[in-house]
Amino acid sequence: MTRRLLILVCLLITGVVVVAAVNEYATNKYLNVGYTPDQPVAFDHSFHAGPDSVLGLDCRYCHNFVEKSPHSNVPTANTCWNCHSVVKPDSPALALVKKSVETGEAIRWVKVHKVPDYVYFPHSVHVNRGVSCVECHGKINEMDVVAQAKPLSMGFCIECHRNPKTRVREKADVFNLDSQTIAAKAGVEAGMKFISDWKIKPPESCSGCHR
Repeated sequence: MTRRLLILVCLLITGVVVVAAVNEYATNKYLNVGYTPDQPVAFDHSFHAGPDSVLGLDCRYCHNFVEKSPHSNVPTANTCWNCHSVVKPDSPALALVKKSVETGEAIRWVKVHKVPDYVYFPHSVHVNRGVSCVECHGKINEMDVVAQAKPLSMGFCIECHRNPKTRVREKADVFNLDSQTIAAKAGVEAGMKFISDWKIKPPESCSGCHR
């Protein structure tokens, strides 16, 4: 293989890799605010979730591992069926849920919020240190169809890590998406005190999130 041909092959491979990377990591599912994929079963968060909703469910009723696990789990169909075995069990809208319960076949939900595979983001660490769901996911409790509300880019994360005092909430307010941050309620100094008392030191180095 001549040198010129080798250069062309290398350039072609590089181009393919770049295009694949852009397609995988710079599309709606990672960066674009407003990404709203169709889901196999409609689930109205504004009806179900939050203290001011019709049902008033806490986020943790469905996402019950969020305080213990790096991942905020998607609930199984059995969680839905706890209520819907009594409430509208024969509704056509719930046919897929009913089938999942009967067969054990998982519902193929479409991820709305996702960071690239090379990013380490533990949910439990964040919510247990006063970072509310709303900081990354927006007002989910007001969405009839879940959409991506924040860019979830590296710059977005770094901005929060550099200035956590304006983002944290009291532990009792973390899962209340209508709550205010400590700084908004009591001033920035109160937010700084919370950061100090809880020894919150978000990493700003590459190794903090890329492991």
